[in-house]
Amino acid sequence: MTERRVLIAGVSSGVGKTGTTIGLMAALIKKGLTVQGFKCGPDYIDPSYHTAVTGRPSRNLDSWMLSADVMKEVFVKGSKGSDVSIIEGMMGLYDGESPTSNRGSAAEVSTILDCPVILIVDCSAIARSAAAVVKGFQSLDPNVLLAGVIANRVGSEGHYKLIKEAVEQECGIPVCGYLTENENMNMPERHLGLVPSIERGELNDQLEKLGEAVAETIDIERIFQISQQPPFAIANTLFKQKDPISVKVAVAYDQAFNFYYQENIELIEAYGAEVIYFSPVNGDVLPPEADGLYIGGGFPEQFLEELSQNSEGKQSIKEAVEKGLPVLAECGGLMYLSESITNLEGKTYPMTGVLPGKTEMQTNFAALGYREISGAEGNPFLKSGTSLRGHEFHYSTFTPYEKMPSAYHVSSHFGSGEEGYLYKNVVAGYTHLHFASDPEVLENFLVECKKRKC
Repeated sequence: MTERRVLIAGVSSGVGKTGTTIGLMAALIKKGLTVQGFKCGPDYIDPSYHTAVTGRPSRNLDSWMLSADVMKEVFVKGSKGSDVSIIEGMMGLYDGESPTSNRGSAAEVSTILDCPVILIVDCSAIARSAAAVVKGFQSLDPNVLLAGVIANRVGSEGHYKLIKEAVEQECGIPVCGYLTENENMNMPERHLGLVPSIERGELNDQLEKLGEAVAETIDIERIFQISQQPPFAIANTLFKQKDPISVKVAVAYDQAFNFYYQENIELIEAYGAEVIYFSPVNGDVLPPEADGLYIGGGFPEQFLEELSQNSEGKQSIKEAVEKGLPVLAECGGLMYLSESITNLEGKTYPMTGVLPGKTEMQTNFAALGYREISGAEGNPFLKSGTSLRGHEFHYSTFTPYEKMPSAYHVSSHFGSGEEGYLYKNVVAGYTHLHFASDPEVLENFLVECKKRKC
């Protein structure tokens, strides 16, 4: 693994973490370095930026969904072959799953990985007070290696010098540079069509400008020096080749369906299964050789016309389900398997019709947060004694036309209950699952695929 790693954190959400992180990646790449991106927490959109800039799949580091050992293994595997790993934090440095501990926060990720932290501070209306802000972040947890500061939204170079002098005197750590309210640092709005825009390369010019802006006023060499850290040992068991389960798993991947943790795909392959990608949006049918189907989340509501017009693709999935095809559907996958999706304008589009019920979009969150799930009776993948952790984030609701068995028991900060749906060999729900939190569930899915193949 690379010994160079640094985490870019913020005092809060909206302080400029993503723009600064992307700009730093781009600036380092321009120096001829190979950069690996990571994102704290369950987010899918920011990693898509990282991937676009670095040319390497960005990965999620989530200390709530994954154990410390598993997260270390994800990090080591992901950083292999890179010169430096850049980790983008989430929310504020200490914000996570709990208000009374570092659980699930970027701070916890940094301590597990022995990773130095560069803290971004919004300095738009402060000078010496910036030192008090940094001092507070230093004192909350001395185990967090706060190694440097970036002053964002400063008014001028003179303003920056006041901040730098105050912070370095009072806190004893370097201020590695600054950013102004530069229009080149403005991030594209995080609307639901963002990921497809990134993948089409439409934002390449904007991403390059971010790199230029960061290189102009931030000491890239200083941050590169700070990133030097000793390596750590890992168990190296998660991705070790398992007894092969020789099946073919179709994975829906396109502009509408692209919310997959990279490790989920790699774990499928670690079990010896072959992943076959297909695109419902672009008119593909379910690959006839598929022994199972994994259809994740994304933006189906942005491509309703294309999805509804792919009659052969919808029919191929429905016929395969009726014949017993094992299917794991998450969020957008659940929506696509319903009979219809109604958009915010009230227009309804027919979907595959696998699940008897309708999906309707709404303007407000329907659900948001971490989830821990365990199998309900009859679940062929989440059997008794197995559980998974994941995250739920969606604006739609699914209303069944008839009673269907629940797919799993779910618990969160908001309580517990029954969620998801079982239909034949289909397990569908809104939770985005991380297989690395309990690989046995994935193994059960692949074994069901093998049974169908035989």
